[in-house]
Amino acid sequence: MLAGDGANRVLNRNNGITETQYYQREMYREGFRNIFERLKAEGVFTRSMPEIENSDLFKLSPFKALTEDQANSVEEIVNRLLIDIERGSKSTIVIQGDPGTGKTVMAIYMIKLLIDIKTFTTLEDLDSDLRFSNFFTERNQRLLHDLRIGLVVPQQSLRKSIKIVFEKTPGLQPSMVMDPFKVGEAEGIFDLLLVDETHRLNQRANQAGAILNTKFATITSELFGSDDKSKTQLDWIRAKSRHQIFLLDVAQSVRPADLPTELLSGLVADTRASGRHFQLRTQMRVKAGSDFVSYVRWILDPHPLSYPRVRQDFGEYDFRSFDSVAHMRDQIFQRNAEVGLSRMVAGFAWPWKSKKDRNEFDIEIGQTQLRWNSVIADWIASSKALEEVGSIHTVQGYDLNYVGVIIGLDLRFDLERRRLFIDRNSYFDKKGKENNPVLGRKYSDDDLLQFITQIYAVLMTRGIRGTYVYACDPGLREYLKVFIPTRS
Repeated sequence: MLAGDGANRVLNRNNGITETQYYQREMYREGFRNIFERLKAEGVFTRSMPEIENSDLFKLSPFKALTEDQANSVEEIVNRLLIDIERGSKSTIVIQGDPGTGKTVMAIYMIKLLIDIKTFTTLEDLDSDLRFSNFFTERNQRLLHDLRIGLVVPQQSLRKSIKIVFEKTPGLQPSMVMDPFKVGEAEGIFDLLLVDETHRLNQRANQAGAILNTKFATITSELFGSDDKSKTQLDWIRAKSRHQIFLLDVAQSVRPADLPTELLSGLVADTRASGRHFQLRTQMRVKAGSDFVSYVRWILDPHPLSYPRVRQDFGEYDFRSFDSVAHMRDQIFQRNAEVGLSRMVAGFAWPWKSKKDRNEFDIEIGQTQLRWNSVIADWIASSKALEEVGSIHTVQGYDLNYVGVIIGLDLRFDLERRRLFIDRNSYFDKKGKENNPVLGRKYSDDDLLQFITQIYAVLMTRGIRGTYVYACDPGLREYLKVFIPTRS
């Protein structure tokens, strides 16, 4: 909580805090709340508990308690890494998990743990009962003495949020957090690179700007001796590091330029075969539980006739579909007033007119007029976020208390044929649908359907307490009503 408050720097080492169900836990938690309020009254904390819990500093803190499967994975990974470093051998590890299983938190946690092992000066205050206390030895410190470590984050928005956390955390530096191009251009070799959201690394494709196209070719040529078009940013990471940890979810690729599914699947298969694949299963974000993510993906499966479907009940989790986008927006405003961190998001089914003219509205549905996010980096925490609508590029990797998802006319449902389909002309992400002449690849409507349904699955799995959905297409609204409780 102190780290999340941000007013002070927390000096503690990361010795292994894990989530445990101890005797009379709820009683102690209530006592903690009382202690927190007393400390806040004395000026130790500057913000309320809900304000802190809604902040990126708290959500991405390396002082968060790990779940049992996270802790087991960290212990095994650090053990293997230390052995590999001592042997002088190289290694590749994959950590796979659905949205909300804490991949980003785990990456930050491991970096803090390794830096603390590398830099500790005394063991007098070390609690030997903590999970990772055995790692704090002079032998391990010598092994990590010259450790050069980096965290690669492809998305600009998430990268900025993590840099702020690193700036506030002793031992960590914002310069450790890089985009793939920064890694490719860096001098020398890294000992360890952790790659968050690995599925968002790029293959060779038309980049967002001409300068990035030039950089892609230059980096590839310098690393591999020629401009080999088959090389991807995944190849860059491997060439620039002795050890790599890739955190990924194959089902979260959202653009043709992202690493192809077959490449990611191959990476997963290779690490499984070598015993270096770790699966996170505990749902940390969505209070509906791990079944919610698979249910959402099931609803958005492009082949709905392949198996029978039955609505699931997620208890107190607030899962609703709406017939009115205005009503959904009102409900998001109300939830934000109650618990904070509630936002509207949408698929890229409207052009971004307000980017050039701030007076323009982008999204117009009936009498409701809305604008896209006015900033990209750290949009969720920006001052205008509640009044705006975020795109996939502002929310992937984040969580919200409540999310209101607008499904545009890019995704529709054919009531007669009982299948989802896309309207290419209603999809306005230029990079999301363009062909790849560099690699001679064209993307069919079926290819785009896969990307677009995966985008909406990501958007619909952001909500901790609730997920609201409005579909612009009448056929899709009728289809969703079968699986999502309806509120008019």
